Amino acid sequence: MNKPLPATVRPVTISDHQRWAELFLAYIEFYEKDISDEALATVWAWIFDPGEPFWCDLAVTPSGKIIGLVQYQAMHRSLGGIMVCYLSDLYVDPDARGSGAGRALIDHVIEVARDKRLGDVRWLTHDQNTAARALYDSYTEASGFILYSVPV
Repeated sequence: MNKPLPATVRPVTISDHQRWAELFLAYIEFYEKDISDEALATVWAWIFDPGEPFWCDLAVTPSGKIIGLVQYQAMHRSLGGIMVCYLSDLYVDPDARGSGAGRALIDHVIEVARDKRLGDVRWLTHDQNTAARALYDSYTEASGFILYSVPV
């Protein structure tokens, strides 16, 4: 069996809107969340607003199929007095999992963070997301912090 060719990572473009929405909505569904059409439009607008430190890149196969996305942003880190990179959303199409696309997306974000001189890259995942955690654990140990989120 041939090993799949690695995905490349490129910035999302306006013409990627439909595929971006499919992947982002699948990510939201994976975490059993909902998003309004207005909120979805807001996230899309952030990506292209030069005043927003929010970015989105896509994993693309050699044949041009978009198989994953990563969204990330600059974030203040008060404990260090620095800016860090927060990887907020990472999703790879289930048919492409194990292809190296997730690693390619994370590695890309790490490179962008280095280029932007951000202090580190950090992200959260559900403790039961064992498949993703196997990948994440190959980068570093889990921090041990527990997230609390209070709707207001």
